[in-house]
Amino acid sequence: MFDSWLDKYEYLIELGKSLEGYPESDKTDDKLIKGCQSRVWLNNKVHDGKILFNADSDAIITKGIISLLVRIYSGRTPEEILSSDFSVVEKIGLRENLSPTRANGLVSMIAKIRETASENIREER
Repeated sequence: MFDSWLDKYEYLIELGKSLEGYPESDKTDDKLIKGCQSRVWLNNKVHDGKILFNADSDAIITKGIISLLVRIYSGRTPEEILSSDFSVVEKIGLRENLSPTRANGLVSMIAKIRETASENIREER
């Protein structure tokens, strides 16, 4: 879809700008994703057995990355999230084109989404 990484970065920035509003009241330490250089907040609710994510970041590229993950995994069941291999990150070449600190942040974002899915499975039981 894109010819260069510059085009992909521009798309990530646009994704970040289109992210649903995140309430200031939810920008709390318990919603911060640990391991990200920038501040990234992730919140969720469950509706009809599906996890709906909402997120924000104080850095534009990071906001685009979390927006991409929210678009992919929001609205899925915990089981669907946990069975995903998150290969989309590799397929689009995202990880290898990020700085090491942003790549570590991406790993932390994915881990938090998986952790949220695991917690929701435990709560169902």
